[in-house]
Amino acid sequence: MKKILRISGLVILFCLAIYIYWFYFNVYSEGERKGVLVKVSKKGNIFKTNEGEMWLSCRQMANIEKFYFSIADQKLADTLANLQDQCIQVDYHQYRKILVWRGETEYLVTGYKRASN
Repeated sequence: MKKILRISGLVILFCLAIYIYWFYFNVYSEGERKGVLVKVSKKGNIFKTNEGEMWLSCRQMANIEKFYFSIADQKLADTLANLQDQCIQVDYHQYRKILVWRGETEYLVTGYKRASN
């Protein structure tokens, strides 16, 4: 009986580890988004995270789609805060679920470059 309980416990731990890795650490998709950086702010009750917002167009148009993202790297967040109201292209990783200390969104920006209009 002890052997069955031990094996069952190990199987449950293994399944839990796979679940945590799959949903919280495995990158679901990666890509680029181009637009005007509207804001970068630091938010959160317990874990202060850097959050950003972009308009997905470099031209002034009506009904612009917004892209909300999180920034884990403080140096990158400071750099992006200085680029507000400019047209940039951000590189991001998308995760299936969020971790509260990583950010409020499933999109995590990893880099940027200036874009032409």
